[in-house]
Amino acid sequence: MRVETLPTDFVVHATFDKIINEVKPVHTNYILSEYINQAMSQAEYDKLEDNSFSGRIPSCQGVIAFAASLRGCEDELHSTLEDWLLLGLKLGHTLPEVNGIDLNREPVNESLESVPA
Repeated sequence: MRVETLPTDFVVHATFDKIINEVKPVHTNYILSEYINQAMSQAEYDKLEDNSFSGRIPSCQGVIAFAASLRGCEDELHSTLEDWLLLGLKLGHTLPEVNGIDLNREPVNESLESVPA
């Protein structure tokens, strides 16, 4: 009877493939990023008389930006929204719900017993 040994790299590769096939994808939900993306999707822009642009997010009171180009205005509005959101969270302000995302809710802590060992 003849016994062949498999090359070490084959065994490692086969084991890696088995692990990859057994791992289930994890969907990560970044709530602040999603809130910002959803709020930005509600942005309204206007071209001003001097050919510059203004942008605002109606549901987020006070979030407004100005820039020479539309892209610049969008970038400035995004930055303004981030600052507004972080300051509001730090100061405990009530923030508007955006497309079903409510940052004012108390967090729900899950039991660690549900995490497989």
